[in-house]
Amino acid sequence: MKALILVDIQNDFLPGGALAVPEGDQVIPVANALSAHFDLVVATQDHHPAHHGSFAANHPDRELYEVVDLNGLEQVLWPVHCVQGTPGGDFAADLNLESVHQFVPKGTDSGIDSYSGFFDNGQKKSTGLDDYLRSKDVDELYIMGLAADFCVKFTALDAAALGYRTHVIVDGTRGVNLTPDATEKAFEEMEGAGIKLVRSEALLARVGQA
Repeated sequence: MKALILVDIQNDFLPGGALAVPEGDQVIPVANALSAHFDLVVATQDHHPAHHGSFAANHPDRELYEVVDLNGLEQVLWPVHCVQGTPGGDFAADLNLESVHQFVPKGTDSGIDSYSGFFDNGQKKSTGLDDYLRSKDVDELYIMGLAADFCVKFTALDAAALGYRTHVIVDGTRGVNLTPDATEKAFEEMEGAGIKLVRSEALLARVGQA
């Protein structure tokens, strides 16, 4: 069975948001077009407490985007974003949530970040996504959302490592690009892990021929 994973398509990652991904809003029409053609759609959601250790504001002596040690793991210090109970943490208003069967919160532990939809960054705790997908007999994943060089990449890498046939929809994701070539390098890393890069047009054309 195939499933579509929508990664963190939330207001704070859209233009004008606290951690805006350039052109992040352009993934929404792709998500809406594809959702109707999958039997199972899952949406992950960054769901941080306000005192999360990944927020630069909680480290007064540090700068935005500085890399620090957070409980033994390298951590980029981000702007405050996707805080529980705030509009920035809500899903994008134009995203069709009626097609979503399961919502998976992540990043809820203040002491560790969670880029992947499957595990925290130390892979100590599971979000429950793997168990859910296996309960539905899913063996093939199509992943898209925000952002290509962080949460999409780590979700896809974990999916492949867990044995799923994994695809990333390249026109359905955009990158933060803390360095200019970060998204390109993320795609290369994913391909190196056996992940297939696909485009939504090809998927929709295939559906039309079925």
